[in-house]
Order: sequence, then C-alpha cells, then structure tokens
Amino acid sequence: MTEDDKNRAGPDAELRALAARIELVVFDVDGVLTDGRLYLGDDGTEFKAFHVRDGHGFKLLREAGIRVAALSGRRSSAVTRRMEELQVDMHRQGCEHKDRDFGELLQHFGVDAKAAAYLGDDVIDLPAMRLAGLPVAVADAHPAVRSAARWITTLAGGRGAARELCDLIIDTRQCAHASA
Repeated sequence: MTEDDKNRAGPDAELRALAARIELVVFDVDGVLTDGRLYLGDDGTEFKAFHVRDGHGFKLLREAGIRVAALSGRRSSAVTRRMEELQVDMHRQGCEHKDRDFGELLQHFGVDAKAAAYLGDDVIDLPAMRLAGLPVAVADAHPAVRSAARWITTLAGGRGAARELCDLIIDTRQCAHASA
C-alpha cells in the first residue's frame, strides 16, 4: 500500500473494520499532541501548545468507552498538567522503550494489541506502532513512521491530527453498531 493509498480522502473498508474494534488509543505527545516545537523561557520554564480539538476527541473516546493513554519520550510538567486536565486513563513520560511501555499498557487495561491504536510521528514510536493493531502516523511524521503506518492523518501533529484519529474510531464504531 502506498502513502497515497494510506492518506486517501476516505478510509477503506479494511481500515474501518480495524478502527471499529479499537478499545485503547495510545498517543505520542511531542509531535503528535503538540507540533513538536519546544518553547523555553529564560528561567528554564517549558511551554507546549496543545490543540483543543484533540482534547475534545479524547473526551469523545472516553464517552464511547474507549481507553486513552499517552507515552512521551520526554518529561514535562506541562504534559502532566494537560493529561490530568483531559482525564487520560494513563500517561507515562521518559519512555525510552515504547514497545515495552505499550505492552504494559495493554496488559494493564487487559486489551489485545489488535484492539489498540497508536498514533506516532518519529522513529522512537516505531516499536510500539509495530505492535498496534492500528498504527497511525501524523501527516508530518518522519518518512519511516509514515511507511509503517496503516493510516496517515491529513493534519499535522499539534494541528488536530489526534482528533482525526478519534473521529475515525468513533464514526466507525457508530456505523458498526448501527448496522448490527
């Protein structure tokens, strides 16, 4: 499947079937929930910008009974604050081995990897993406990540890409329940 196929205007039937069975969505933070840029004040304070629509997508997932988690390679009090605001089921920072952390999330929530989605942007995300039933990349992800993804968002990290994935999952679940 080419990148153009992955990023087509509408999801194909196979992608919709994968998305409809998702029970856990795991998001990288920097470059996915933010645009990846770091803003540092003179006093060392770190600032990050999060997109409000992504946050609302998290709420929609939780309302649909889908678990939400985040894994970050860095540590930041801004991330802790935002994840707490969004009532994310679990978040971890300082993750050096995201495949291990992803596996621990699956075990913690009792979710099969086939029922989990992972949204990433850089090569540190590849090990976790390879385990996920639905590996997804943001539009401006590293080329290797785009190649490993089953689907690529149309929006860039920090610009609503996470909401695109949330909407895909919610929409496909609603369609699956309506046709059942």
